[in-house]
Parts: sequence; structure tokens; C-alpha cells
Amino acid sequence: MLLYIHIPFCETKCHYCAFNSYVDKFDIAEHYFRAMEKQLEFELKRFNVQKNSISSVFIGGGTPSSVDAKLYKNIFRQIEPFLVEDAEITTEANPNSTTKQWIEKMMELGVNRISFGVQSFNNDKLLFLGRTHDAIKAQDVISFAHQVGIKNISLDLLYGLVLDTPSLLEKDLDIAFSLPINHLSAYALTIEKNTPFAKRKKIVNSTLELAQIVVDGVQKRGFYQYEISNFGTYKSRHNLGYWQYKNYIGIGSGAVGFLDNKRFYPSKNPNKYIENPLQIKTEQLTLQDQHIEKIFLGLRSEVGIKKEMLTQEEQQKVALLIDEKKLTCKDKTLFNNNYFLSDEIVLFITN
Repeated sequence: MLLYIHIPFCETKCHYCAFNSYVDKFDIAEHYFRAMEKQLEFELKRFNVQKNSISSVFIGGGTPSSVDAKLYKNIFRQIEPFLVEDAEITTEANPNSTTKQWIEKMMELGVNRISFGVQSFNNDKLLFLGRTHDAIKAQDVISFAHQVGIKNISLDLLYGLVLDTPSLLEKDLDIAFSLPINHLSAYALTIEKNTPFAKRKKIVNSTLELAQIVVDGVQKRGFYQYEISNFGTYKSRHNLGYWQYKNYIGIGSGAVGFLDNKRFYPSKNPNKYIENPLQIKTEQLTLQDQHIEKIFLGLRSEVGIKKEMLTQEEQQKVALLIDEKKLTCKDKTLFNNNYFLSDEIVLFITN
């Protein structure tokens, strides 16, 4: 069982961001956390969560580090009986808002992994993206986290901008791997509706060459690619849980929960969520929905898909892909040889 907690507060809105986050709602933070506690109590019962069964907690956003650590205290008190002994407890953090004191307080609550939203170590690129930190700040805060005892540290890099060049990306990777990290997430920039970037031209450089530079560069520096955007000597239990199609509780405004064949959607509006955190929409997934999702997730990660779950027609298509060396079959499980082709392969198999 996984648990996701969504914090919708941000100091600023980055130019590419389409996440459910707000820069003008810090005044409701305490009320928001009380509402999350109420929803959490409800979800623990709905999911019939037993003691020692939550293996991973992920606090995302928004910017979790923009909120005082003391607000998380009751949430951690609620979930403590349900955590496995070695639970992975991750929080996202923005280099600009993260302090050594905040990290120490979150560690006291139980956080043992931090994912830093760095995006780049090039100051011109950070300014272009609308980030509020600079390269030195990002390096310093990652060092702070390591010094106070966080053993599992990850950082995000963003590529595919018009500013990107092979040398810029290699420099980003050089700096990233000079830091005490054991995990890295690399995402290609996509332009989302209703973001500042959506109104501008000449933002994206989506050449496959740049993507391959990042993937090859990370791997040659010793990190293993275990899914389309994630690499490490450490594999995030939470990330893998999604690809393995595990059940997960989603707490907070705009979070998503998943239980067997249903998805749950609390209100995206933080104010409405505070008014009634139990006003949650339910989506019923068909068997075909689940079938396609399992194929999609499995082929975007090292999880793969069991050959036996495919129809006869799908297995015939898979045989062609194996002949073309786009898929590999090992112990009756199919694995993707090139994650960049994931979407095309899934469409070919399922249509």
C-alpha cells in the first residue's frame, strides 16, 4: 500500500507548471492540514488499511518545503501505526525554500528521503524556467540534507528546452553527480495548457538527440534506468509501486487514490476541499481500462508485463515486436528495450 499527500502551496508558479498548486493561499494552510487529517482518517477505513502495511509515503506538490514542518506532525502521528518498519518516506523540496532546520524537523517526523526540484544547474536556464533558486543554492541544500543524515537523496532535471545544448546537459550531469545523490529523475519539457509557456513560441527543443544524451549520460555515470524518467543506484519504492499497479491512497486537494478497480478524486480547489474533504468523486475502471493501463505502465518500466495477460491477438503482435528486437521476453515476462518507444508500442499492441 502506498500513500500520497498533496501540498498545493508554492512560493511562485514556474513557467511550465500545470500542477495543482497556488501561490496565494498560504493563509489557509492550517485549515488545509486539518482537512487532510479528516480525509486520511476516512481513507484508512475505506482502504481497510491494516497495521504495518503502508510501505511508502510520498509528500508532493506544489512545494512541501514551503510549509512549516510542524503542520505535518498530526499527519505523521495518524499514519505511524500503519507504516512498515522500513517504510520509505519521501518529501519533495524546492531548493529556495528548504532550510537545514526544516530538513531536521522533517527527519524527526520520519522523512528518510528527499527529492529536490533542481531542474538545472545553469542559471540562465533556471531564470528561463521561472525557478527562484540558483545553481549554488541547489548544490548547498543537497549537501545540507546529506550532512544532517538523509541517506536517500534524489534530484530532478528538466531537458528539452530551446536553451539546451549537449554541453549544457553534460555540465548539468557533471554537477548532479558531484553531489551526494543516489537517484535522479530526468523529464522532457512538455508545454501544458494555461501555463506561461503555452503563450510563448520557441520554448521546446524536443530532438531525440538531447533525450539520448541525458539517458546515456546518466547511465554511463553509474545510475540504472528502472523506468522511463527515473534512474539510480537506489530505486524509489513509491515510484515502482505505481508501475506495479499497487493500490494507493491520495490525500489532499487534487490528489488521486486507487483501490482495485476504482479511482478517487478529491476536489482540486483547496478552499472547497477544506469545506468538505470527503466530497470525493469516484471513477469506475472497466476491465479493458485496467488491461491497457497495466500494459502501459509495465512497458514504461522494468516491471514489464506477463505474457499470459495478453489476448491471442496481442500476443501475435508481441511476437513481431520481439522479432524486431523492440521487446524482450524473459521468464514469460515482456520487457521494453527502448522506453522512448513505449507509447507507440502500447498503441500497436492494444489497437
